[in-house]
Amino acid sequence: MAGVRGYREDLAFVHDAGFRDYALNAASGLLRVLRANGVREGLIVDLGYGSGHWAAELNRSGYDVVGIDHSPSMLDLARRVAPASKFRIGSFWSAKLPACDAVTSIGECLNYCFGVSNSRVALRSLFGRVYRALRAGGVFVFDFAEPDRLPMQMPRRSWFEGRDWAILVSVSGDRKRNLLRREIVCFRKAGKLFRRSVEIHTLRLYQTRDLLRELTRAGFKARAIGGYGHLRFPEGIAGIVAVKD
Repeated sequence: MAGVRGYREDLAFVHDAGFRDYALNAASGLLRVLRANGVREGLIVDLGYGSGHWAAELNRSGYDVVGIDHSPSMLDLARRVAPASKFRIGSFWSAKLPACDAVTSIGECLNYCFGVSNSRVALRSLFGRVYRALRAGGVFVFDFAEPDRLPMQMPRRSWFEGRDWAILVSVSGDRKRNLLRREIVCFRKAGKLFRRSVEIHTLRLYQTRDLLRELTRAGFKARAIGGYGHLRFPEGIAGIVAVKD
C-alpha cells in the first residue's frame, strides 16, 4: 500500500516481539465485555488488528474475525498469528465495514493520523458507519488516548530493548491542538549488525466526554470504562463500550 508511514517491517516486528502483551492481557476482559452484552458468537470486525493476537484469541473463543489495518507488515504477522481470521489492508476511515456483531479497536488506533485528517468530523463519520454495520444489540468497544497522555515535561524519552531489537521513543506534542508526536528510532538485528529505521507517529487526542457525545449522536448507548477486566488503562488512556439499540 503506497504511502504507508507507520509500522513498517522493522517496527512491526518490534511491536509484536516487545509489546504484544497489551492485546494478550486485554483479551479476557474484552471477551467478558462481549459476552456480557450478548455477543457470544458471530463476526467481530477489528479495526487496527496489529500482529493479530486479539484476533487469535477471538478465534479460539469461537468468533469469526475480519480485520482492517493499513500496514502490510502487520498483515504478514497477523496471518501467521491468526490464520483463521480474514485480514485486509486499508484505512478503516474509509473501508466498507461488513455486517457484524461487534467492532473492536485496541491500542489507541483511533487516534493515529496515518495519511488521514483525523478529526471529530472523521470520527463522527466512522461512528455512523460502525453503527450501521452492527446488528441490533451489537457492541463497539475501543480504547483511545486523551490529552493527559501528553507528558508534563517534553520531550520525554524512553528506551526499550529485547534480544535482537531496541527502540528509542521521544514523545512531544501540542497541548493547544491536542496532538501527540512520537519519534521512534528502531534498531533491529540483521545478521551480525543492527539495521536502523525511524518512524514519526502523530496522534490526535480526544476527551472521553466528547466521544460519548458523538456516539450518542450516532445512536449508541455508550459508557466509559477504566480497563478491560483486570487490565487497567495507564494514565491518559480511556475506553468506551457502546451498544446499538
